[in-house]
Amino acid sequence: MRRIHLTRLPTQPDRHWWRQTLLINAGIVLIVAAAIQLIPVRQDNPPVVREPVWDSPETRALTVLACYDCHSNETNWPWYARIAPISWVLAYDVSEGREALNFSEWDRHAVAIDPDEPFAPKPLAERIADEIRSGAMPPGTYRLGNPAARLSDAEKEALILGLQRTVENNQSPP
Repeated sequence: MRRIHLTRLPTQPDRHWWRQTLLINAGIVLIVAAAIQLIPVRQDNPPVVREPVWDSPETRALTVLACYDCHSNETNWPWYARIAPISWVLAYDVSEGREALNFSEWDRHAVAIDPDEPFAPKPLAERIADEIRSGAMPPGTYRLGNPAARLSDAEKEALILGLQRTVENNQSPP
């Protein structure tokens, strides 16, 4: 009886093939990662136009701690904000944050909402309180990289109360 010696099947890749494929893929990833660093992202801090008149220094300090990096023109860009694609996400988040509420351009928020308007949005003070109480602000990704922005419940309530007073004191009637 004849013995059949089964060796590696030709359809099965060997260790050399796997190593070569892994090295090629790693090289492609490195080239793409290096290439995306060349795509510029705008990370600027325009001049401060006007801040609100704060109800207290404590309110301003809490706001600077938890909100200013996205909601002002005084963003402290961390070192990793220069590395794509993280830089793209951070620049987008800051742009969206400044568009929604910018403490450095307070004149945009200085006019109160007309309560007689049939489809008026919530007043600014109420929207701020809702965002902080729900945990949407500051966002979890921001709190992850900025431990100082992890406010206690007491700090959140102090921030809400202080911002509500600040907003009310700085808004003129419609």
